[in-house]
Amino acid sequence: MASTPQGQMPLIDHLRELRKRVLSSAIAIVVAFGGGWYFYNSILVALAKPVCDLRAAQASEAASCGPLYISGVLGPLDLQIKVALMTAVIVSAPFWLYQLWAFIAPALHRKEKRNSVLFVTAAVPFFIMGATLGYLILPIAIQALLGFTPESVSNLVRIDDYLDFVLRIILFVGLAFELPIFLLTFNLIGFLRGRTILKPWRAWIFSICLAVAALSPTGDPLSMALLSVPLVLFYFIAGGIALLVDKKRDSKVNDVETGSTKIAAPTPITE
Repeated sequence: MASTPQGQMPLIDHLRELRKRVLSSAIAIVVAFGGGWYFYNSILVALAKPVCDLRAAQASEAASCGPLYISGVLGPLDLQIKVALMTAVIVSAPFWLYQLWAFIAPALHRKEKRNSVLFVTAAVPFFIMGATLGYLILPIAIQALLGFTPESVSNLVRIDDYLDFVLRIILFVGLAFELPIFLLTFNLIGFLRGRTILKPWRAWIFSICLAVAALSPTGDPLSMALLSVPLVLFYFIAGGIALLVDKKRDSKVNDVETGSTKIAAPTPITE
């Protein structure tokens, strides 16, 4: 990418770089879409498990599986496309998260780029942890939500709506777990200090709980608590690590400044 003598990149090069990153992310999603399409039935069985044992229903040739149902001529095709697409977005998330960071990285100095390796190495396991937690809380969330069904009333759930709900939970929780990675990376590149992260801790806790309540597909208090508590804990851990990084960085700066003051000035020559 071309840059000016002052180290600035022209706008057209920014747009070209953005196009390159978006195209790479789209190709990864398309490739993962093919895998989601091929393994559609296995994915469907795993996602439907909190509501019914779809594999057992298929083996017994049962007419239905719990409250789940599908309708319409295009319903089965739409369902397979939706499952494959959402699966592709989740599976390829580590790759397009890297592309997002790679678009930002050229603006950093060499040392900042070296420190930002933390983002690439830690983003993937944290996303997997979040997605796994989202899947594990599904039975609790679904049981709590279906518990509001009045007595003597049948609650039939469209399977495409149900799977959309499930996949959005997994994707949302996986992305939410990237919060401490972003905070620590911004600290390592010198953009945020630990005190700046931890000082408004009340606002951070409120914002995390508000985001979980507003963006999470579930509305029951138990599921919201299971999502909010780990995020708040990760926030404080990230802030604590940032304080240690700042302390070490400030110590090095003080050592350099102290060493420079010890260099004696040349003795003036007197006649």
